[in-house]
Amino acid sequence: MTIQDIALIHEWHPVLLSSALTDKPEAVVVLGEKVAVFRTTQGVHAFKDLCIHRGVPLSLGKVSGDELVCAYHGWSYNGCGTCTKIPSLPKEQAIPSKAKAFVYSCVEAHGLIWVCLGTPAGPLPKVSAYVPEGFKEVFMGPYTLQAAGPRIIENFLDVSHLMFVHEGLLGDSEFAEINDYHVLEEDGVLRSEEIIVYQPDADGTGRGVNSRYVYEVFGPLCVAFTKRDDVSDHIFRLFLMVLPVTEQTSVAYMLKQRNYAYDERDEVFIQFQDRLIEQDRIMVENQKPELLPLDLQAELHLKCDRLSIAYRKRLRELGVTFGTA
Repeated sequence: MTIQDIALIHEWHPVLLSSALTDKPEAVVVLGEKVAVFRTTQGVHAFKDLCIHRGVPLSLGKVSGDELVCAYHGWSYNGCGTCTKIPSLPKEQAIPSKAKAFVYSCVEAHGLIWVCLGTPAGPLPKVSAYVPEGFKEVFMGPYTLQAAGPRIIENFLDVSHLMFVHEGLLGDSEFAEINDYHVLEEDGVLRSEEIIVYQPDADGTGRGVNSRYVYEVFGPLCVAFTKRDDVSDHIFRLFLMVLPVTEQTSVAYMLKQRNYAYDERDEVFIQFQDRLIEQDRIMVENQKPELLPLDLQAELHLKCDRLSIAYRKRLRELGVTFGTA
């Protein structure tokens, strides 16, 4: 492994929707590392995408009898990475102890497959403690963006762009002023005070309301906001989880939760988010520098950027280097 980011190596990263992992192995890239992900009756697994025999990607193989079988010479690996069968080896000969796959931690949670390249802090992603139950859920994405992961996260946390990039939907340029707010920390989670934004079409259903946002930062590449309005008891919660493929290529996964419009088709919310992502794409794929500056003197900040400032400070404290400058 060449990536030495002390924070991101030990984070859980979303690599696939659960629905995308069927009976075949899938190739993914995490922090520049190629990984083969596959499913057995024992659960989900992740190996370095390389057979030790002749260097063929294990993701080209197949899953048979709860083992991953290399496509080149039929070597079989169990879920622990141990090679259990070498077809060309005489039966009386023992399989070499070096015949192993390099295993990464892998877990399935919240409709996603997660991989950790290092030593995860817990058995589940940190966000698991903050995903409430009892809401209607819909997944959006994956969205591949030619942008650094921290740039995508900061764009999500940037409330003052809503009135311009998403004008007519999430904001109105005639109502661009942002109330002052502060960012607090509790149990390692950054949380903003309420930020009020007038929105002509807050969620794709055509309602114009004053929305009250509370943003949360759970990890370097995992955030959410909770949105309420002044005229109903509607709660809208949106999680963003970003997979850092390379320093300038990322994949965004989104989980939207709501306590209203239970009968509305998922496609309404998905199409709405697809539209927003394409508007954001123009910004995050053209920002300079491409990597997010952690030196607060490198760019000009306003009071409305308190959340972005807190996020950059947190990345610097954690030692995040992948996708930052």
